[in-house]
Amino acid sequence: MRPRWTGLAALALGIGIGLAGCGQPPPSAAQVRPGGRADTAVPSDPAARWADGYCGAVTHLVRALATLPVIDPSSPAQAARTSSRLLASASDGIRQTVGKLEQVGPAPVSGGEPARTALLGQFTSARQQADQVRGRLDAAATSGATKAALSDAQAVIDQLSRLDVLQGLNATPALAAAGKRAPDCQLLVVPPAPR
Repeated sequence: MRPRWTGLAALALGIGIGLAGCGQPPPSAAQVRPGGRADTAVPSDPAARWADGYCGAVTHLVRALATLPVIDPSSPAQAARTSSRLLASASDGIRQTVGKLEQVGPAPVSGGEPARTALLGQFTSARQQADQVRGRLDAAATSGATKAALSDAQAVIDQLSRLDVLQGLNATPALAAAGKRAPDCQLLVVPPAPR
């Protein structure tokens, strides 16, 4: 299974960057339950329920990234301002996803905790980098500093787009099978490309 990050691509234009949408469109208000999740059948077995919670947290981030602000490359100053807003939104989406991953609870099968811990580490690192780059963008006083910070912003977005959020689940056969029974995990799967 490969996550639906394929539509998340950083677009470089001079020293400005942009971001295309990714993942599934958010469900309509009629499909959302009070907890914020789409109205899908939650699996009854503990492993699939845990995998569904894990993937649900990641699906939240995919939706947050799909609604990121657009970068305005019309001038270095405007590119820096809009890039800073984009990184602030990405950081907030990561923060919320990390919170949801921490609420998933202990995995009922072996391999779940290392998968969740590894993903939490990747997200925490990406959020710290986004916040640091955003600080540099906000403080850049010269065009050289702005250009360097925008290049770093591009690297942060690229790092997010390369995260294989299902790698931990797929590394453990029991969790890979549970992911196939979990509705939120299926939202993250990209079907293989036709040959």
